[in-house]
Amino acid sequence: MSESRDYLELSFRSIQCFANDGRLDVDELGALLAIAERDGVIDDNEVRVLKKIVALVKPDELDPAMREKIAEVARKIGA
Repeated sequence: MSESRDYLELSFRSIQCFANDGRLDVDELGALLAIAERDGVIDDNEVRVLKKIVALVKPDELDPAMREKIAEVARKIGA
């Protein structure tokens, strides 16, 4: 079985998310998480990319919905 390349799609899509308005919103983060989960396993490369994406979110962008989504991501990737 070949290694999943979903982490490359995650990276590319995250660039698009930040490029459109300079921010990541809760729906965009949800869509990125869905890419990582679609094969049923969030692998090490996907974890690495998701951590980097979440680290780019600025504190002033953290409304309650975004905090909740980031917490969900953290639970799913063991962060």
